[in-house]
Amino acid sequence: MKVAFIGLGNMGGGMAANLVKAGHEVRASDLSPEALDRAKDNGCAVFGTVQEAVADAEAVVSMLPNGAIVDAVYGADVIGHAPQGALFLDCSTIDVDTARKVTKAAESADYEMVDAPVSGGIAAANGGTLTFMVGGTDNAFARAEPILAAMGKAVIHAGASGAGQAAKICNNMLLGASMIATCETFKLAEKLGLDLQTFYDISSKASGQNWSMTSYCPVPGVGPQSPADNGYQGGFAAALMLKDLKLAMEAAASVDAIVPMGEKAASLYEAFARDGSGGMDFSGIIKTL
Repeated sequence: MKVAFIGLGNMGGGMAANLVKAGHEVRASDLSPEALDRAKDNGCAVFGTVQEAVADAEAVVSMLPNGAIVDAVYGADVIGHAPQGALFLDCSTIDVDTARKVTKAAESADYEMVDAPVSGGIAAANGGTLTFMVGGTDNAFARAEPILAAMGKAVIHAGASGAGQAAKICNNMLLGASMIATCETFKLAEKLGLDLQTFYDISSKASGQNWSMTSYCPVPGVGPQSPADNGYQGGFAAALMLKDLKLAMEAAASVDAIVPMGEKAASLYEAFARDGSGGMDFSGIIKTL
């Protein structure tokens, strides 16, 4: 299948490469010449503009920084420029309202579209083990599923348009809060004189077990390999976690939901990023606790 891929950053580059490995003809577009060079090395055909990339594409996949950019790119360069009947898959993490707005515009022009944000980080993007949370009609999901499966280990239909973004926002609010609690717990264990590997061995098999501990431990040398073992570089940047937490706070306000743990996590990550650590992996917040 001819697949246009828009946005070849830390996540998109690996995702596009996996589509090539799955046998798709990938037409890549990005503002960064370096990103285009990497995409070319990975077997993609590269194009200087989005409109050139989406011409003749049967599907368009996007991985962009925010909702305003998604809205602008689809409005100006994708809708009306991709062939009639092409499928659109936006894998960016954006607000629910913008996801629904862009999908409505696409459907009005006789395209089908899904919002399909991801969980898993850079390693999963490169390894093809992402989890996709998908919002859209049953038919759009059926068309999108085999494309997404080439880039991930799990593709889950969350519901109608915008449901993928809602699931991603809720998931990452839980992740942000649980990472802070995990970091606090390890620091407390250390101050109480516990060996941290021993504490990990106990808690990872007890009721305190959670993903932030057993799959992404914030303590160097404890648990599986994680960004903590690389100076908190790579992985999922704290600035991106802050972005997702802010989206969660906006979503909570829009439905009058009370989320005190989410609010506290957002405030702590905001302070962490403000101190110049936004590029550090989000587990690096342990250094401030």
